[in-house]
Amino acid sequence: MPVDATLPYDDQNIFAKILRGEIPSKTVFENEFALAFNDIAPQAPTHILVIPKGAYVSWDDFSARAPDAEILGFVRAVGEVARAAGLVTSGYRLLANTGLDSHQEVPHLHVHIFAGQPLGPMLIR
Repeated sequence: MPVDATLPYDDQNIFAKILRGEIPSKTVFENEFALAFNDIAPQAPTHILVIPKGAYVSWDDFSARAPDAEILGFVRAVGEVARAAGLVTSGYRLLANTGLDSHQEVPHLHVHIFAGQPLGPMLIR
C-alpha cells in the first residue's frame, strides 16, 4: 500500500527493523551512512536496495534535513554498490519513489538499483 511521504517517520517500518537487526537481510554493502541489501522480491535479475541509516521518510525529507556529510556518504554508497556489483559497463537504473502517486511502499528512503537485463522504457503509458 502506498505511503504518504509527508507523514512523520515511523520507526516500526521494515527498513528500520532491518537496520536494528530485528529482520535479517542479505547485506551487500554497509558504511556509516548506508546499508545495501538484495530485494526479497526482485523485479530484475539484479535488484538491490540502498537505504540511509538515518530516519528519513523520502528523498524530499532526506534532502531537506540530512547533514551534508550524510547526503554525500549515502550518494557515494549508491555508486559504490553499483560499481562493486559490476553494473557500470552494462548499465543500471536507480529509482527512489516518494509518496502516494509514485507508489512508495515503505516510509523509509530507499533507492532501488535495477540491472541485469534490458529494462525498457521508464514509464508505461
